[in-house]
Amino acid sequence: MLSFLTGQDSDCENFRRREFLQLGGLGALGLNLPFVMQQQAKAAPAKRKDTNVILIWAQGGTSHHDTFDPKPEAPANVRGSYGFVNTAVPGVQFTEIVPRMAKELNRFAVLRGWNPLNGSHGTADAWVMSGRPFNPAVIYPTYGSVVSQQHGFKTALPPFVQLGGNIDHRFGGGVAGYLGMEHNPFEIMADPGAAQFNVRDITPPAGISMDRVSRRKQMLSAIDGLQKKADLQPEAFGALDEHYQAALNMITAPETKRAFDLEKEDPRLRDRYGRNKFGQSLLLGRRMLEAGVRFVTVTDGGWDTHANNFESLKNNLIPRFDQGIPELLIDLEERGMLDNTLVVWLTDFGRTPKINSASGRDHWSTAGFAIMAGAGVPGGAVLGVTDDEGGRPIKDEYLSQDIAATIYEKVGIEHDMMLTNPLDGRPMTLNEGRVIKEWM
Repeated sequence: MLSFLTGQDSDCENFRRREFLQLGGLGALGLNLPFVMQQQAKAAPAKRKDTNVILIWAQGGTSHHDTFDPKPEAPANVRGSYGFVNTAVPGVQFTEIVPRMAKELNRFAVLRGWNPLNGSHGTADAWVMSGRPFNPAVIYPTYGSVVSQQHGFKTALPPFVQLGGNIDHRFGGGVAGYLGMEHNPFEIMADPGAAQFNVRDITPPAGISMDRVSRRKQMLSAIDGLQKKADLQPEAFGALDEHYQAALNMITAPETKRAFDLEKEDPRLRDRYGRNKFGQSLLLGRRMLEAGVRFVTVTDGGWDTHANNFESLKNNLIPRFDQGIPELLIDLEERGMLDNTLVVWLTDFGRTPKINSASGRDHWSTAGFAIMAGAGVPGGAVLGVTDDEGGRPIKDEYLSQDIAATIYEKVGIEHDMMLTNPLDGRPMTLNEGRVIKEWM
């Protein structure tokens, strides 16, 4: 989560500015943005390709056998208990539990040749969401953080937003790493489908109107005036005020209120996305892009199906994805947004070819799937082939670093560019993969 300003600024009566914000000032709004605004203003990103991203992260490891890379001819202890359905692409089959994804395959591409090279949670979040192997000495930045650092703000809203908390941060997964905390995602943990949906740090608490925000802003200005007279570094105070103003602008900006007001959406469209947290998060993600956010990560958990794999996938996990993702792609296309929006579905790794004694599949480090759509990705492209048991790619193998390289090139960032680690000034190569040329 973005962290609040640090420091011990105080006036002649030892009344700290930070305490004012926390005790009845802007802190009553949960405001924690000024430091971020201050740090982001240090960089002046060059104008580049304006392609936005919605990244879907299924934490735990989605089974490729039981979704998009089935093995109908394999023995029962590999094939599993599902039937199979034809897709919109002749000769390509998915399992019966993803019927809508099968029907809408012409809208997205599937990579069956992904080799994750890793079968451990935690390191998976770090590796797959950055395209760099886990390194205990360096935390590599996630995609949204790089976009934030390179492209910067488009409107008052942060460039990088995360919906939900299903990311394992133990090894630096999903964070800005060496780019600095100012490029961490703005996290929204609330359920967009809830009746009283509100956003911490954005939505004023009950009893605090925007008029009260304006009055507290005036009070803060008065206190600042007293402080500045005695302060030895008025220029520093001036810069700090600028970033408090930027944070206030975010709270009061019309696009902020509009972006989070899901009640403005047609109820029938909300129904089509699915009246669940995942479906409404996808819808909110689309609204975030419309409001000026550049990169949205939508997280979902519970995919570590060591036991009851088939029941869990069919009855709980897959239905909301099979409903929500095609609807997102249709909605983006109808609004003319799909050409400049990249939609990506990633997960930890694949799962074992053999079904275990608990009717589950365990971690599998050498095969899995990834999905991309929009931003020029050819719909209906099914890339890569795994062996007869789905254990390893035997054609068109690509790694996590290659997926990363493709994402960066799609958003107009040179994947092999050099960045500077601000902690020690060391040059760092952003990515060492190869672009998936079939998807460009």
